[in-house]
This record gives sequence, structure tokens and C-alpha cells, in this order.
Amino acid sequence: MKINLLKKYPIALLSICILSGCKTLKSENITADYLITNGKVFIGNNVDAQDLDVAICQSTICAVSKPGEMQIKATRTINANGLIVSPGFIDPHTHTLDELLSVDKNANVNYLTQGVTTVINGNDGGGPTDINALAKKLTTNGIGTNVALYVGHNSVRNQVMGRENRFATTDEIAQMKTIVEQAMQDGALGLSSGLYYVPGSYASTEEVVALTAVVGRYSGVYDTHLRDESTFNIGFLNALSEAINIAKQADTHLHLAHIKALGVDVWGQSIQAIDQIEAAQKAGVSISADQYPWLASGTKLHSAIMPKWAMADSKAAFYQRLNDPKLTSKLTAEIAENIRKRGGANSLLITAFSDQSLVGKTLEQLASELNLSPELAAMELVQRGDIRIASFNMSANDLENFITKPWVVTSSDGTNGHPRKYASFPKKYQTYVKQQKKLSLKTFITQSSSKTAHYLNITDRGMIKEGLAADIIIWDENDYAPKANFSEWNKHSVGIQTVFVNGQIVIEQGKYNNKLAGNFVKRQLKNNN
Repeated sequence: MKINLLKKYPIALLSICILSGCKTLKSENITADYLITNGKVFIGNNVDAQDLDVAICQSTICAVSKPGEMQIKATRTINANGLIVSPGFIDPHTHTLDELLSVDKNANVNYLTQGVTTVINGNDGGGPTDINALAKKLTTNGIGTNVALYVGHNSVRNQVMGRENRFATTDEIAQMKTIVEQAMQDGALGLSSGLYYVPGSYASTEEVVALTAVVGRYSGVYDTHLRDESTFNIGFLNALSEAINIAKQADTHLHLAHIKALGVDVWGQSIQAIDQIEAAQKAGVSISADQYPWLASGTKLHSAIMPKWAMADSKAAFYQRLNDPKLTSKLTAEIAENIRKRGGANSLLITAFSDQSLVGKTLEQLASELNLSPELAAMELVQRGDIRIASFNMSANDLENFITKPWVVTSSDGTNGHPRKYASFPKKYQTYVKQQKKLSLKTFITQSSSKTAHYLNITDRGMIKEGLAADIIIWDENDYAPKANFSEWNKHSVGIQTVFVNGQIVIEQGKYNNKLAGNFVKRQLKNNN
């Protein structure tokens, strides 16, 4: 004789559940929208593939069970035989807002075809100051991937005090703190800084600590493009120390953006940097980092080699300084040194600009065409507009040292003209899992999904687990590969067969099906005050 214990003893069983932390009892019979069977399921917790059935009910994963363990009736069953089933990847560092806000690129297909279902924006200090307004604009527009946002230190500083080359006053810091606090209440992941860039480069450490402390009260993240990744100002290791001290003083998780040792002067310093980070971790500072798997960085020409003091105040003021004969000697000397640190004029490749005749040429080639020195050529070129470059300035040994650390996750830092925007995740898989075997498959998946979610305090996705959002990818480990390169930077990757975003299929048989299923992903609201 069967007894329904829940009906007979509802209060007692509820009390047991509350005390033990168990989940609500579930029926063995489930009606689902989708059932994924026969795949090699990596749930995202750094364990090997398992033979599991995965059921999706509307936008949520509603069952993960061994075959036959539950009776699941699905509207559609997907046979993933011979394929990997894993959480959708989360990219912690992208620059996709222009695309997501557009009318023709908002599907973010170049990320979906990498298996990325959630992108983070607002990095490098450039995040919005009004999180709520931008989130509404994005969701009204319709987006193909989920998106989460940082509030940007540079944006906040610019709103309060412009691009002035000075420290903030007490009153200005108070105004900035108010903006950051509102952003955190609106669901920002945390504060991003770009202390290498103007106007963040003008800020004191104390200013950043004050703003980061606000973030810490909401269990947010301090994401930083270090003040220096080379020897441009205070040096790579000193900039790393600054970031660690900011996080320590503000009692906030530190996430190091696109970790690298940039330029010939700091090649080999990955070893010291890792020692420094892991010593801080042992001392109680919470630290993670992200990394893209390329030896070339990407930025704008003026950001790469122009002195920061020259870019203060406004674009007009910047151009006036560049054309002031009294400053030419000082400018060319500093620009020449910055070019040297990045590996020389032949290492700086123009990747994107409105004038296509410049694209695909190095600064060295353009200087020859203009019959100018590389320094004077650069001063002339930056006045034509925002020219993007790839800077071939990293050591393979340093990249490999970072990529194997358990606290480093996968990112793209995707920008136009650089293949990382279309191919970073499959590039990492092909080079460091398949070819060099620096990482296992399960580690690659974990570093690209659940670990990223954990570090950024994204609690509703990132694993194949009941109750989480149904962001799931089905892919062929033999075919998953990049197609983009520096000659053809915008070619879609291959090997991703099916992509679910919030329970909707958006990639089917490797093709985008014109569905916009992305949502704004808020940090879990939590105030520790």
C-alpha cells in the first residue's frame, strides 16, 4: 500500500526540508518543452562527461537525471549522440554594446557561434553610468545573447569632472559614489576601471578605493584594466600590487581583465605576477582573472602609444598639443619609447578604420608611405580618427603560464579588426586543449562557464543544473574550431550545432534562426550593510 507522505505529513516534511536545506520534492513525471538525450554531458563543475538526460521547461532547466530515472514527456527530443552538451559559455570581457544596440547585429551571432550565451559589457572603465536605462534599451531592442553590465569608473569620472588631469576632490568623490551606488542597486555586476586609459589614468588610488568600497557593500566585483601591463608608467607588477591593495582595502573581489605581460620589457614577469596573486589569495584576498588566447592585443592607436598627458581635457586640446612645435621633441621621444615597448612599428598592425586603404598595413609601412618617421606618422594618423590596431607584443610562455591557472577564465575582449571577437573560445580549445594539451576538456568548459559565473556573482546560469536558466550548447568536439584570423577577422566559428538561450533554440544545425532570446542579467541584489 503506497502512502503519499507529503499529503499525510505536510508540516513535518516541510520542517525537515527547511532544517536540512533540501529542495522541494518533485514528481518523477515531468512534461517538458525539450529533452536532450544521449549526449556527453558536462554539467560545468570540472568533472568528466556523464550520461544524463536534460529537460527544459520554458526558460529553465527542469530536470537533470540518468537515462530512465525519470519519466520525461517532451514536446521535442534532441538526440545529441556523439556530441558534447555543456553550459553556454560566459564571456566576462566583451565590447558588444554597439552591436547589441543596433538593428542588424543585435543577434550577436559571432558570439553564439562560439557557444557564448552571455556577454559582459562595460569593461575597461567604459561602462554606463545609468545601468537601468541601458538595460531597458537593450531589452526593448531585442538581443541574441544575455548581457550583464559593469558601471565604468572612467564614465563616472567623466560625468562628474570631465577629462581633467588632476585628482578628484572630496566632493567629487562623493558624487561619484552616489552614481556607483545607484548602478549597484540597478543590478550592475560591479565597477570596472581602465586606469591605463584617460581619464582613469589621472585618478588616485584612494579615489578608486572609495568607489570600490561601495561595490563591496553589494558583494560586487572590481574589474580592472591595470594601470600598466608593461612599463608605460608604474610598471606591470606595481600596477598589479595597486589592484590587489584596492580590493583588499575595499573588501571586494578583484577580477583582473585580460591578464597579460605586454611588451618586451616585461616578458617573463608572468611568473612573478602569479606568485604575487597567489600570495594575496592565501592572505585572504579574493582574486580571479580572464584571458584571451592570442599573442596580439588590440586597442586604438592613440591609446597604445600617445602620452596620457597629451590627451587631457578634450580632443581639440589633444590635437592642439600634437601640432604645437614646442612640444614636438617631447612628444616624439615619448611616442618612440612607447612604440619600442610594443615591439616596434612593424608590430603595430592597422585592423579597423573608415579609410580601408590603411587597414592591413603596419605603422612602419604607413610611415614609409607618408615619408615620415613612425612617431610623426602616428601623430598625423591619430588626428584622422579612431584607428584600431593589433599590437603583437606578448610571449607565448607568459600566455601559457596564465592559461593553466585555476583562477583564470576564458574571455575575448572582442574588438573590430581582431579575430578574438569571432574566435577566442574555439581558438583556446583548439590550441590549448586539442593541440598542446595544456588544459583538459572539462577544465576548458568549466573555465568558460560556471567558474566565470561564480567569480562574477551570476547565480542563475553557468551550469547544467535544475532551476538554472536553460543556456545550453550542443557541440562537436571534433569540428569546433575558429575560422577567423588577422587577414579575415570576422569569419564565424564552426562546430556549435545547437544553442539554447533562456530555453529557446537560437542556433540549430549550426545556423542562426533569427530568434532574439537574450535577457539582461542582473547581479543578485545584496547589500551587506
